[in-house]
Amino acid sequence: MLGPEDVGHRVVVRRIVGVRGDRPVYSDALGELLEFDDDGLTVATADGPLRIPGDRVSAGKRIPHRRYGTAALERVASLAWPAPDTDRLGDWQLRAAGGWTGRGNSALPIGDPGLDLPDAIEAVRAWYAARGLPAQINVPLPLARAVDIALDERGWTRSPATLLQTVRLADLVAPEPGGSGHGDPEVRLDPLPAADWLAVVSARKGALPPEAYRLLTGPELVRFAAVYDGGRLVASARGTVVSGFLHLGLVEVAEPARRRGLAGLVTRALAGWAATTGAHDALLQVEGHNEAALALYARLGFTTHHSYVTRRLDAPDRVSA
Repeated sequence: MLGPEDVGHRVVVRRIVGVRGDRPVYSDALGELLEFDDDGLTVATADGPLRIPGDRVSAGKRIPHRRYGTAALERVASLAWPAPDTDRLGDWQLRAAGGWTGRGNSALPIGDPGLDLPDAIEAVRAWYAARGLPAQINVPLPLARAVDIALDERGWTRSPATLLQTVRLADLVAPEPGGSGHGDPEVRLDPLPAADWLAVVSARKGALPPEAYRLLTGPELVRFAAVYDGGRLVASARGTVVSGFLHLGLVEVAEPARRRGLAGLVTRALAGWAATTGAHDALLQVEGHNEAALALYARLGFTTHHSYVTRRLDAPDRVSA
């Protein structure tokens, strides 16, 4: 049977849905376990959250074919991209980083906000308004479909989907950080970002406020990968290890240096470093329309676990994903 320790994991629950000929009729509910309490449990199915009273539960178990639940991975990703200004709304997380990036300045609606959904949405709006920021909510799907529907009804705008992808770390073939010894350039892995590394990120994501530097360097285990050619930075990426996961991001290759395998090189170098810390899996977030990045990550073995969309109340100046 299931218990509170299974919250956040993918499960199947056999439930009683009726009676036929003095015998119970059963149906299975498949999805992520959102809540477990004395009165029953809630499962995030493909059709939305399903509340099952305890006296209707016949059996339940975790499903082994999916290693991690959406809630667990979203929390890991949030810890790997730690906004310096955070708060809680029940189980929901509120994050602000001076407006730098959507992930750093959005609510994560996982679990019970402790309020009715309309009141929770209004509380999110007020929290960001108090900081002079547009209200944004990153909605993982299908886990938070009820939130997504409620925001549709209230006219919040919707971004294209972002994919959260994962791979076993052992499946990322990682050379030594100093290079593979077979002609690959050296990959530097620094604990702090150099000025030229930050300049590349600023060109891609916008000017870096102080909150951005705190976000980038916040995790305890973080490395900034860099490849140089003739003294010029030609490839870069960020990796951080949180809860046994390598979170990869900000992979960038300068235009003249593309099609030389440098994106894969820095990714594998970070994987090699992460393996020395005891990490077991890697994850990343990539925009669903970024075909070049998707092709690269597919070659490296990444597969999509779930997607999320960023919902925004107003139409502010663009905030990067």
